[in-house]
Amino acid sequence: MAEDKLQDDLNRKIGVLTRRETEVRILAPLIDALAVEFGRERVEKVVSETIINLAREQGASLASEFGDSLDSFVETLQFWMKDGAMEIEILDQSDTRLDFDVKRCRYAELYGALGIRELGAMLSCNRDFSLIEGFNPGARLRRDKTIMAGDSCCTFRYEFPSSSEQAGSGNEA
Repeated sequence: MAEDKLQDDLNRKIGVLTRRETEVRILAPLIDALAVEFGRERVEKVVSETIINLAREQGASLASEFGDSLDSFVETLQFWMKDGAMEIEILDQSDTRLDFDVKRCRYAELYGALGIRELGAMLSCNRDFSLIEGFNPGARLRRDKTIMAGDSCCTFRYEFPSSSEQAGSGNEA
């Protein structure tokens, strides 16, 4: 049954931080080796596009399991926060809006400790916009600051369509 895919539930089992560390310990030397062979810019472009597509698929998978509402999305944040991976401060939450700042990001600390902070944005931060697009195509994320880029916090500002907007979109659930 080649069509059957093993469900990806690593985030639930080990959390995203542990997953990212495992992935990057393989990806970083692989990216370096491929960059020697094919050029860094070209390799990073392919890796970045692949990560974006994986994040979009992961968002869709989460939505199929949890639903695609803002409340459902909030429920999924547990996987990114597991083991104290992120410390967040919720600034505003309603039926259609979620604003929070990440005050501590152990993802950024991980990439820094491994001496590959420049890869952190591509391998982790890069996923956020595509993940929400896959989770709910009507939702939007605005993020003006990231700890990975040297800012004091990450600013996540999500807007989800209202129930009536989603019902009127013609999309079947």
